Amino acid sequence: MVTSRWTAAPAQTASPATTSLRRRGPVLERAILEAALDQLGTVGWNGLTMEGVAAAAQTGKAAVYRRWPSKEDLVADALQAGLSTLDAPPDRGSVREDLLELCREVREAMYSPPGFALRSIIHECDGAAAERFHGVILEGVVEPTVGLIKEVVRRGVERGEVRSGAVDDYVCDVIPAMMMYRSKMCGSEWGERDIEEMIDRVMMPLLRPDGG
Repeated sequence: MVTSRWTAAPAQTASPATTSLRRRGPVLERAILEAALDQLGTVGWNGLTMEGVAAAAQTGKAAVYRRWPSKEDLVADALQAGLSTLDAPPDRGSVREDLLELCREVREAMYSPPGFALRSIIHECDGAAAERFHGVILEGVVEPTVGLIKEVVRRGVERGEVRSGAVDDYVCDVIPAMMMYRSKMCGSEWGERDIEEMIDRVMMPLLRPDGG
């Protein structure tokens, strides 16, 4: 199951001006971070400005700059706070079905508002900006996904479905590497057939027991 690190904020009934005056501390910061993610998903990295985020958050740009001196700092914190997490690996009784479901959950996360924000970073950022977000993507997306894949593969080894020694960094990096590559380099979406072919034509042969 995909969960977000944020919970829904209570509905605001006051006018924007009154609301912005009343919000302080973590409440205002969360509104700014959510606005940054929303802006990334709609105008992209190149179109995002601190002024635009401030307007979307219904606050002054000085309130944004006091907390984040650059849009790189703001976006890094917004991604860390808002990226969806996968709670636990699926357990459907077979390694194939577990990997299929896990890929579907990753795809669902990619289509969430934070996921669209992340994809704009992957597609548009390069140079120093790309390096700035490398750690955020690695720690927030890639490493947790690889950890879940390893758990699915480990269970497959215990059931005799998967060859011994398959819980390997090279093997378990294949799914996130392919999904990131096709998203960034090819601009491709991941439909159901794409996911099934990746599992059946790439992962299952890699995992097949010796002599199978």
